[in-house]
Amino acid sequence: MSEVVSYERDGDIGVITVDNPPVNALGHAVRQGIVDALDKGLADDGAKALMIIGGGRTFPAGADIREFGKPPQEPSLPDVVQVLENSDKLLIAAVHGTALGGGMEITLGCDYRVALDSAKMGLPEVNLGLLPGAGGTQRLPRLIGAKAAMQAIVEGKPMKAAKLKDMGVIDEVVSGDLKAEAIAYAEKLVADGAPRRKVSELSVEKESDNVFSEFEQSIARKKRGFLAPFHCIKAVQAATELDFAAGMKRERELFTELLNSPESAAQRHVFFAEREVGKVPGISKETPKRDIKQVGIIGAGTMGGGIAMNFLSAGIPVKMLEMKQEALDKGVALIRKNYEATAKKGRMTSDQVEKCMSLISTSLSYDDLSDVDLVIEAVFENMKVKKQVFGELDRVCKDGAILATNTSTLDVNEIAQSTNRPEDVIGMHFFSPANVMKLLENVRGEATSDEVIATVMDLSKRIGKVGVLVGVCNGFVGNRILHKRQAQAVKLVNEGATPSQVDKVLFDFGLPMGPFAMADLAGLDVGWRIREGLREDDPENAPERDWMDALAEQERWGQKTGGGVFDYAEGDRTPRPSDTAMAEIEKYRKEKGIETREVSDQEILERCLYVMVNEGAKILEEGIAMRPLDVDIVWIYGYGFPVYRGGLMFWADQVGLDKIHAKVKQFYDESGDPVWQPSALLEKLASEGRKFGDL
Repeated sequence: MSEVVSYERDGDIGVITVDNPPVNALGHAVRQGIVDALDKGLADDGAKALMIIGGGRTFPAGADIREFGKPPQEPSLPDVVQVLENSDKLLIAAVHGTALGGGMEITLGCDYRVALDSAKMGLPEVNLGLLPGAGGTQRLPRLIGAKAAMQAIVEGKPMKAAKLKDMGVIDEVVSGDLKAEAIAYAEKLVADGAPRRKVSELSVEKESDNVFSEFEQSIARKKRGFLAPFHCIKAVQAATELDFAAGMKRERELFTELLNSPESAAQRHVFFAEREVGKVPGISKETPKRDIKQVGIIGAGTMGGGIAMNFLSAGIPVKMLEMKQEALDKGVALIRKNYEATAKKGRMTSDQVEKCMSLISTSLSYDDLSDVDLVIEAVFENMKVKKQVFGELDRVCKDGAILATNTSTLDVNEIAQSTNRPEDVIGMHFFSPANVMKLLENVRGEATSDEVIATVMDLSKRIGKVGVLVGVCNGFVGNRILHKRQAQAVKLVNEGATPSQVDKVLFDFGLPMGPFAMADLAGLDVGWRIREGLREDDPENAPERDWMDALAEQERWGQKTGGGVFDYAEGDRTPRPSDTAMAEIEKYRKEKGIETREVSDQEILERCLYVMVNEGAKILEEGIAMRPLDVDIVWIYGYGFPVYRGGLMFWADQVGLDKIHAKVKQFYDESGDPVWQPSALLEKLASEGRKFGDL
């Protein structure tokens, strides 16, 4: 018998225990072990019922991700679930921890389910671009109805034991010693003569087609571009229209389609990349980490307040510093307003709101930051201002305190040189709104110590962020690529496209909004001030003034002023074409003597995306990003690059680097613009027929 699955008898109950640390993943050895242990239990005349339970911290938590992409080994998971269901002895699943995906499907192959009150179960395969492929889409509707099953499978979220009992998935919720309680429950079932209850033999109520089409419509916007949610709906519908065997066949067909789809390949890449991104090459697990018990935040504006909320929500006290009491009061009031809005939506209780608010203290003096373990400045994006702030922090902060800047573009090394401890300085670039966006771009300076890096990367997880370590350059990874795309978008408009056309092409590709709607959301004044700073500090290399600057100088700053590149009605964020903006565009074209032409959607797509890929390759060449997956995660969690395309560099691999390189070279030859000079890395990989994923 398998070493990871054991069989023993406890009184009249045969106990099958899965013990495959850390999460009892359902790899081949476990699957074979369950079948072998079941055979032993069925042959044990003293066992009047059988129970399957997880050893260690959880019931089987799902498939073994190490087997993804490898040839399947028998027995398959669907076969194991069927073998369990075909057992001629009463079979009980005893669940603790998290029974997800295949783990939950194992329980559906049993007659009865008992769970610890802290247990959670769910079918999250949709998050990998798949559907539950071991009968989940066929058995769950038979247990709880098609509508509830469809919603649970498409949402893909774990559910608590109490809710699962209310739904009819779990028969008994217990507390204390799960094994003892589950055996007592099994003994009672035996004593009561409880019948076998094969889920596959339960009838499922026929639903009208409207139930499925209406659900599709309800998720169409949110799930735009994803394939798996809609295949999940088809599979559940099959459960209402076909017998069990035919439904299982249909589930397998749909599962195989998804498994071979580019969308699922992309989602699986993101799944692994998100887990890998926190492992920084060259920083060992043994690197010491500093204890972060209290955080200082300089600046109580929208960004500072949003940053503070991440720490407050994680139970970490925050000291907030401003120069004026009025600004502090306004900032704290906004934090409370945000928490109370969350409470109104039922996502937190009023007690939790008060607990978070109790962790804030405020100050008008830098001296009050003398005892914080980490301080993050979120002040105006100006080098002189930031250097003054860091000079003060160097004076007041204790030895060992980490000094972080939230700059989105400025040189972290230059900021660090305004202190006597550059090894303690790091960039922590939060994305707006900082309390919502998952990305945290951690910027390593030349002198930043490994200890500081390890601490900040670990802290990123603690506050619910996906931390990516990047190097120093203008704009780091995310904004450096963004600036190149935004510049192409403007040039395309200069040449004859409209802002609406450019935005539609990028939206249809899968981005949450186009370049110009995004600029309006962020505020045209933000980019304008950065460009003005460059014109002041480095006039020779600064960008020339264009119609975007003209709009900003008229205080058309986007949504917040009711107009930017687009016009906005009061209380409505829908962008509408603007006569004012078009007048400025026409004026600029005339001043520059630009003869407009028809610009195709394909050219817009290629110029906006291929310039990003080329810049991403240059970033990898320079070591600003260590791996292609770092670029992918930055763009997915910071800028809404579609998950079903796998991130910028993964998507480029799917398109073909030879194709992209040829177009980049063509654009360079036609324009002479240095931005289109092909990256040496892109050129090398294309010529060798390789991918970024091979690096």
